[in-house]
Amino acid sequence: MADVMMISRQITPFLVPGLFLLLLLLETLSPLRRRKRRRGPRYVVNAALTGLGFITGVLTVRPVALAGATWAQTHSFGLLHLGALPLWVQVAAGVVLMDLTFYYWHRLNHTRPLLWRFHNVHHDDPDMDVTTSFRFHWGEVLYSTAFRLLQVGLIGVLPLTYVAYEVVFNAATMFHHSNLRLPVAWERRLNLIFVTPRMHGVHHSVIGRETNSNYSVIFSWWDRLNRSLRLNIRQTDIIIGVPGYLAPRDNRVLPMLAQPFRRPRPYWRWPSGRAVVRPPAGEPPLNPKVMAD
Repeated sequence: MADVMMISRQITPFLVPGLFLLLLLLETLSPLRRRKRRRGPRYVVNAALTGLGFITGVLTVRPVALAGATWAQTHSFGLLHLGALPLWVQVAAGVVLMDLTFYYWHRLNHTRPLLWRFHNVHHDDPDMDVTTSFRFHWGEVLYSTAFRLLQVGLIGVLPLTYVAYEVVFNAATMFHHSNLRLPVAWERRLNLIFVTPRMHGVHHSVIGRETNSNYSVIFSWWDRLNRSLRLNIRQTDIIIGVPGYLAPRDNRVLPMLAQPFRRPRPYWRWPSGRAVVRPPAGEPPLNPKVMAD
């Protein structure tokens, strides 16, 4: 346990912030989508929500998950302890199984109304870039502790596996939330295995059925296997956000923190009340100005 925490302290403080800053620079130099809002105010909101979520995670999710993984290792509990596996197999299989089970957890946060109230705060960001990566309501981070404990216990992951997964998970989350334009040919090849910015851009679309797709975090396989993959939508045709919460006054710290506890608005209608639908092929794309109609 002490060795695992030492590895975590040595790697995470440098890798995660370093990758964040690199992606922030790259997406500024080569953006995939045009911004709708000024970066400064968005960065302040995203930093505040990220900070609260990070504190909650450090105090609850990580210690509980590591304690659960330590208990599972000590008692040989969980799927990966049913047989004698080499360490590298345990770690690799643990990362893959944690990514698979998180796919279903992510999907539940979209399909269960109470969970969506909290997860919606992440999707309310009117633009998507690397600063969106960890913009989650602290309440969602807190209740996810129960899922993490169940996840590591049933799978039987080692503490080392959990730390490895946490690093890969954070790196993948920052990469696919970034507004980085990669050559289409590169992204198509990457997307055969990993979730990419264009794939996840669809997941943050104002079209409800598009948001309810592409749930994977690290490996894109899970959406293919579960028939929830949606591609072939041009990024220029995608408007980021949740239609019912796209007014500038909605994307402020206090409204975001209070939002899950208030009566929800119609999520998939513009503030004007008009339903949001994808125009048929050949017709003009969605126009953000319709939000004010």
